[in-house]
Amino acid sequence: MPPSPIVSSLRSAGCVFAEDEAALLQDAATGPAELERLVARRVGGEPLEYVLGWAAFRGLRVAVDPGVFVPRQRTGFLVEQALEVLPAGGVVVDLCCGSGALGAAVAAERPDATVHAADLDPAAVRCARRNLPGRVHEGDLFAALPPGLRGTVDVVVANVPYVPSEAIASMPPEARDHEPGIALDGGADGLDTLRALAGEAPSWLARGGHVLSETSERQAVGAAAAFAGAGLVPRVERCEDLGATVIIGRSAP
Repeated sequence: MPPSPIVSSLRSAGCVFAEDEAALLQDAATGPAELERLVARRVGGEPLEYVLGWAAFRGLRVAVDPGVFVPRQRTGFLVEQALEVLPAGGVVVDLCCGSGALGAAVAAERPDATVHAADLDPAAVRCARRNLPGRVHEGDLFAALPPGLRGTVDVVVANVPYVPSEAIASMPPEARDHEPGIALDGGADGLDTLRALAGEAPSWLARGGHVLSETSERQAVGAAAAFAGAGLVPRVERCEDLGATVIIGRSAP
């Protein structure tokens, strides 16, 4: 049986999972005219998540607005590692939160936790407030947080931008052309924001608290050195199945 015209169009545009995407677009459309518009957006190169208005992340449908960083499946490993070190009734902060996917996942899986989130980008903050109502702040890293949180945070989780500046041009067009550069570009070696995160974290963490960030396998040594230089005890965890690398820093007990 030949593929449907929608599947054929998606395949021609380079969509690897054309059949799955076609089904999602058909479910999202309220009628033929809207379906045509949605397919045209996807064929034109927009991320599927922007076209649908949501991304699947750890069992949740996370709202994702155009111009906001799209949560990756590999980042679920970062949430998993954060949950392992989160004490009962703990305080969690999701920095560089984008859509707020990480904070929303933690809140859903650990309703005993108090979860805050923050981002520098106003568009991301607006989106995150839909996914994590009540505690999303606007500002640069820890400067966005209420001062009363200083010294009380049990877990900081951050999917910081870590793509080296020169590598942005070689990223897939979906990311390079549609996602905000501020959420991708980590500076010359990709570790600028991670260093800033590490430098500020100790004064915000509770005793024995943890800060966790996604990085690449290649950058893990540099990330660990940045954490150690800030007085954190670093370790690196890797998930081969997801292709995910997480740097974890523990504060003094």
